[in-house]
Amino acid sequence: MSMNTFLAGRLRNTPLPRTHGLMPLFEAVVNSIQAVAADNPSVGAGEIVVEIERSPQQALQLEGSGRRGAPPQEAIIGFRVRDNGCGFDDANLQSFETLDSDYKATDGCRGVGRLLWLKAFDSVEVSSDFAHPDGKLRRRSFTFTAAKGVDGVSVSPSSSPARRTEVRLSGFKKEYRERAPKTGKRIATDLFEHCLWYFVRDGGAPKIKVVDNDEAILLDDVYEECMHSSAQRQSVTIKGQSFELTHLKLKASVPREPFVAWCAAGRVVKEEGITGKVAGLHGRIADGDGDFVYACYATSPFLDQHVRPERIGFDIEEITDDLFAATELSLNDIRTAVLESSKSFLAEYLQESRAAGRERVEKFVSQRAPRYRPILARISDEKLSVDPSISDRDLDLLLHKQLSEIESSLLVEGHAIMTVGSGETADGYRARLNEYLSKVEAVKMSDLAGYVFHRKIILDILQKAIERSDDGKYAREELIHEVIMPMRKTSNDLLDNSNLWLIDERLAFHDFLASDKSLSSMPIVQTADTKEPDIIALNVFDEPLLVAEGQRLPLASIVVVEIKRPMRNDATSGEDKDPIEQALGYLDRIRSGRAQTASGRPIPRSDEIPGFCYVICDITPSVERRCKLAQLTVTSDRQGYFGYNPNYKAYIEVVSYDRLLNGARERNRAFFDKLGLPTS
Repeated sequence: MSMNTFLAGRLRNTPLPRTHGLMPLFEAVVNSIQAVAADNPSVGAGEIVVEIERSPQQALQLEGSGRRGAPPQEAIIGFRVRDNGCGFDDANLQSFETLDSDYKATDGCRGVGRLLWLKAFDSVEVSSDFAHPDGKLRRRSFTFTAAKGVDGVSVSPSSSPARRTEVRLSGFKKEYRERAPKTGKRIATDLFEHCLWYFVRDGGAPKIKVVDNDEAILLDDVYEECMHSSAQRQSVTIKGQSFELTHLKLKASVPREPFVAWCAAGRVVKEEGITGKVAGLHGRIADGDGDFVYACYATSPFLDQHVRPERIGFDIEEITDDLFAATELSLNDIRTAVLESSKSFLAEYLQESRAAGRERVEKFVSQRAPRYRPILARISDEKLSVDPSISDRDLDLLLHKQLSEIESSLLVEGHAIMTVGSGETADGYRARLNEYLSKVEAVKMSDLAGYVFHRKIILDILQKAIERSDDGKYAREELIHEVIMPMRKTSNDLLDNSNLWLIDERLAFHDFLASDKSLSSMPIVQTADTKEPDIIALNVFDEPLLVAEGQRLPLASIVVVEIKRPMRNDATSGEDKDPIEQALGYLDRIRSGRAQTASGRPIPRSDEIPGFCYVICDITPSVERRCKLAQLTVTSDRQGYFGYNPNYKAYIEVVSYDRLLNGARERNRAFFDKLGLPTS
């Protein structure tokens, strides 16, 4: 039974992405390579010329026009491809006229390549001098269009002294032309990359030249410009299918990243970047002869059989279903085998890069992100073989991704760990449980490391905040206040972003917490007076930080923290100038307002709630005078004062910034030492 073919419909169903506008030209050149191979015992005797046709110059470039630089190139309207191959003899013409022909199926051809010509070009003109069976040369000419197909076929005696075929691709369609390379050099380079397999295979490639007006570019010269050294081939078998891998070293001057080229029928079908997919491979590589860029070309009868007709992809599953995983070959199977081969080929060149990458990780974890140290042993060496030049941000993201994967796997394992497997022995279950618990411990240690490192950062920030700046001034209270605890917040607004541990670890446990808020807005005190000078007349950093703590109501306490600007030396008598009086005044107002819990429950004898007043400031002469007048005792290091005021029933501690920092560092020193963090 015969079936008709509708060419226009077939073209409509043949995909060609607009970014692949040169694919029809590449197809024509590959056809010429095959024609040369069919006619010449030595492929090297073949010659192929690609001539770029541009639109006629529209206007003369007049002197003095004001335009600088090279004159603009005219638009490409077509190409001529000439070769000295076997030409369009009767068999080749019959194959050309038959869609999906299997005439060159052994070469991986699908018989649809010429359809791509009409996807990107309006028409094709063919003129071919070929050998007739009688030994004489004949010239066959015809046109090929979407409307008429093969049309105007004529055969006549040839006046040419030798075989010669020319394929002219005319009317380069705008949607493809605009996205195609514009220069002869770029077109020659892209053509070379597409046909590179022919240059590195046994037997080599014909002489191919690209002509653009007065410029002639030999692909042999492009080969010399690109190739760092000779190619190395390797055969591998993947699930019973044979593959040939060609490992190449391209010169570092080639602006490319390492890649694998998947080939079919001698053409490059798709390229895949492999930067980072081989441990230590992050761009250029160095050997004894200089830098190079790695490339691998993969060819196989399997790829030839599964390439899509338009040769822009493969009909191969990315991952094979479990049911057929043992026998069916997937792209992932092929990719894994190719990358293993690449890893082996590059092993000696990547040792230094892998070592530098691991050193980069170790340095980052030690100095910037110790939270990841507990999980480093559970991340494979390949995943830790990063680009030595990777930024801190990207490295943090990479390690965080690995931590997230470990945490996700823990969730999955956690659901199964409580169930003993069928036939599992007690020792086997115990080993599985121990492994799970070990992984859990590593993750929890990572969380703890992150928490401790946060404290180290806060201490460093506070240290910087209390130092004198270049202009001779000290930081305002607002900055230091924000470091210790965000301003204008209450315990309802905060999660874990307060750093009250700088003052006292016990301040983390509270019933209510307020920072820089008026007394009237606090649920722990009953007062409508928001205009009392002692509270609202002071600057925002003279407002108190208030804490009521304790789970048993009779044991409730009130903590007042007053923060002053570093090196402030204007403390005098009066609540508006004496930080000790300020703190005691706030304490007295809260008690007088019948203090209650945050939920509104009364506190018995609230006027006798114990009070703790912390004043954070430098011990300047004026502050020292106020401490002595308050009959406070100086600390042994003379960096603070402390004492108890029986009239206010309040414990008072005046802490200098140096004492505050030193005390916090000492309390956390053991954790810092465990993570290898400096404490000074």
